[in-house]
Amino acid sequence: MESATFSTTYSWLDLVFTVIGVCTFLFDVGSDLWVAKEFYKHGDFMWFGVLVGFMLMSSVVVQLFSWSWLQYDRHLVDFESQASSGNTVLFGEAKRVKLLLVLHLCHLGYFIRHISAIWQGFCVWWRGGCGSEFAVYLTHDLSMLRLIETFCESAPQLTLMMYIMLRNNHARMVQCVSVVASTTSIAWMVVDYHRSLRSFLPDKDKQGWLSSVVYFFWNLFLIGPRVAAVALFASVLPCYIGAHFLFLWACFVIWAWRQGTDFMDSIGGEWLYRATIGLIWYFSWFNVAEGHTRSRSSIYHTFIITDTGILLATWWFYRDAETTQSYAISLVISIPLCYVLGLMIKVLYYCCFHPKLWRPADFEKYSDGGEPHIFVQADGASDGGEPHIFVQANGASDGVKPHSVVQANGDSFQRFNKRMSQHAANFYTTNTSSAI
Repeated sequence: MESATFSTTYSWLDLVFTVIGVCTFLFDVGSDLWVAKEFYKHGDFMWFGVLVGFMLMSSVVVQLFSWSWLQYDRHLVDFESQASSGNTVLFGEAKRVKLLLVLHLCHLGYFIRHISAIWQGFCVWWRGGCGSEFAVYLTHDLSMLRLIETFCESAPQLTLMMYIMLRNNHARMVQCVSVVASTTSIAWMVVDYHRSLRSFLPDKDKQGWLSSVVYFFWNLFLIGPRVAAVALFASVLPCYIGAHFLFLWACFVIWAWRQGTDFMDSIGGEWLYRATIGLIWYFSWFNVAEGHTRSRSSIYHTFIITDTGILLATWWFYRDAETTQSYAISLVISIPLCYVLGLMIKVLYYCCFHPKLWRPADFEKYSDGGEPHIFVQADGASDGGEPHIFVQANGASDGVKPHSVVQANGDSFQRFNKRMSQHAANFYTTNTSSAI
């Protein structure tokens, strides 16, 4: 039995991704404010209100998640000493918590997390790798917050901009910039989130750019047609799009509840998470529970294909045939084809690029040709039930080679981000038999 560890090295590429994430965030906020100003300037007060509403809703949700996680992290061993010993900018040890609360109330908590992650990454580079685990921990939380912010703001905003362009049958420069900013935000989120999930696997260094490219196009070709279909439906029946969203959102929240999600550390926080998952599912599939992943994914995509077909049929029936003549047939054909292409790319990803994380019920020896097996187990140990990871590398059928064990508990939180590790287990685990 020999010890092994997951990759917790903070590389210069991680710092680059964090800096680009900040730039993308600032560009997205700047474009939002520019669009809002243009709407107000041209007297489009309704669009101004809707856009500002999206921005506020997204910011409130992200701040709530960020503050909840900070409250949880404060009770982890050594977190306060790591966070207040010069590793995070602007925070003194005595008034750090109060300052963080004020910043979150001012909707600056998410931005400060970016700055803190950059500062910690710079310190890691300056000190030659010291504090690398804490920097990795911070970037994991950022990747999840980017995911939430993207689907709470960028996806609805992209739908709104496409709706306005379809409704008016023309597009201003500011609207085109907003569409590009929202699309860039979504695209960067999926790549960054993919990288963060892969960091929980021992073969992180084997991840190639091709895997990220395939993952990016899979999501692009599934999310794009969905957003376009919703925008088309809203352009002909704007009064019913709200009812359509609320009905599907309520169904998705109930489905998330029935799957027994266990992501947050409080009941209120868990329902906030389920409500957010319902919003994400309105645009894209996101696995939140372990076991039966393929069947749940099939149910979801079948439902979304049916719903998208109904939205397109409704738009075709109620559209203005004269003004939409130049692009109507192209849209009706290309949107379903793009979605099917996205499903095909998804199958390609799972066949060629998706690492399998096995977690059977008991720790038995396997003889499948020497591929490593990863077992994720969460038990109620005295450290508060933090997850334990076991990596077993079997040899060939003769069972000669040893296996390794990796344990991440509350005493070494920097090595194991509980929140992201759960999503990694859900995303990569196959043939599972019990919940984390």
